[in-house]
Amino acid sequence: MTDTLVDAATDTAFLAKLEAARAASRTLATTPTSVKDAALTTIARAILNSADRIITANRVDLENGRENGLGTGLLDRLALSPSRIEGLAQSLEQIAGLPDPVGVVTRGSTLPNGIQLSQVRVPFGVVGAIYEARPNVTVDIAALALKSGNAAVLRGGSAALHSNRELVAVIQSALEEVGLPEASVQTIDEFGRGGATALMRARGYVDVLIPRGSAQLIDSVVRDSTVPVIETGAGVVHIYIDESADAARAAAIVHNAKVQRPSVCNAVETVLVHAGAVDRVLPGVVEALRADGVTIHAEPRAASVIDGAVPATDEDFAIEHMSLDLTVKVVDDLDEAIDHIRRYSTKHTESILTNDLARAERFLAEVDSAVVMVNASTRFTDGGEFGFGAEVGISTQKLHARGPMGLPELTSTKWIVRGTGQVRG
Repeated sequence: MTDTLVDAATDTAFLAKLEAARAASRTLATTPTSVKDAALTTIARAILNSADRIITANRVDLENGRENGLGTGLLDRLALSPSRIEGLAQSLEQIAGLPDPVGVVTRGSTLPNGIQLSQVRVPFGVVGAIYEARPNVTVDIAALALKSGNAAVLRGGSAALHSNRELVAVIQSALEEVGLPEASVQTIDEFGRGGATALMRARGYVDVLIPRGSAQLIDSVVRDSTVPVIETGAGVVHIYIDESADAARAAAIVHNAKVQRPSVCNAVETVLVHAGAVDRVLPGVVEALRADGVTIHAEPRAASVIDGAVPATDEDFAIEHMSLDLTVKVVDDLDEAIDHIRRYSTKHTESILTNDLARAERFLAEVDSAVVMVNASTRFTDGGEFGFGAEVGISTQKLHARGPMGLPELTSTKWIVRGTGQVRG
């Protein structure tokens, strides 16, 4: 297939994949937990056994990415190494060990007439995902979908074409080994960009669509999809250093939040510093960052105390750098910090560094983001760190799910009504 538009209503091969996913979802909805867990552990073993061929395919994608001018941040997200392959296998094993959400009773009661009500968790059915240059997402979404009883249809983008093809082949082989339909996890990458468009219009075949990637990709899916979307968001993430913050702690947290992996959505992009902490705290923060090559973009008040800083623009405060670039601004108080966050935040993650309990509690109460922290690195906003094994994405919307999405977020509910002949009067 080329990157021409695929018409989901007429393309036979595309529709066949969606119909197979729908059929697989009906099987998965009633598959016992033990079988789903066996599938996950089998996939984990298969990925480890196939590491060489997966990494070989990934090298092709990386080389193509460099030739096509893919940015440093996206190349980092694209790369698979032996340690990252091991991490994928470990997350699969962890998900296998988590409680199965399907069938969990969320609430219930017995009516005065004797009718018994219960609300239970059920799979969505078919989960679609559109994402960029992130082969780890292929495994994460497949694993979480399987454990929660859903089929997955994946559009991983041309940048990771070879990596995703190998990963899906390994997953499908493992599914067959345990007796589950290989159509439980499918890729539509062969349909090109048109496949992504068709997936967005596949209402009736796909129950929910989850985009992960750049703000442009997410906005496009939210705007154009007729399938219900759970919106994940770009991470214009903030850390506010309060006047009372511990200097050594602040330097360590900001360094970790920016440097550990700058290409991911929970990396800090803007640091706001209380004017009263500038002389005591900011030098140590800047020294730690510059030791690892971070470029500081500073507004005038911050630039006056940071030698060699790049002048910051309004655009610097509004973008996700995904690189070793950080924007710094001096503020007069907590009010100004919160106002700045309200203006520029993508409502992903914000953290306050402080030793003042009242300011910490006010920050937690007034900052409206999916995750709000006190005295912790923003890098902890992650499904694995939260104990979910992996994540489908980090939702920045308020309907259905918010924050890192694990197994329960891939389920809906239905009401079970048990009567003994009651009729309504």
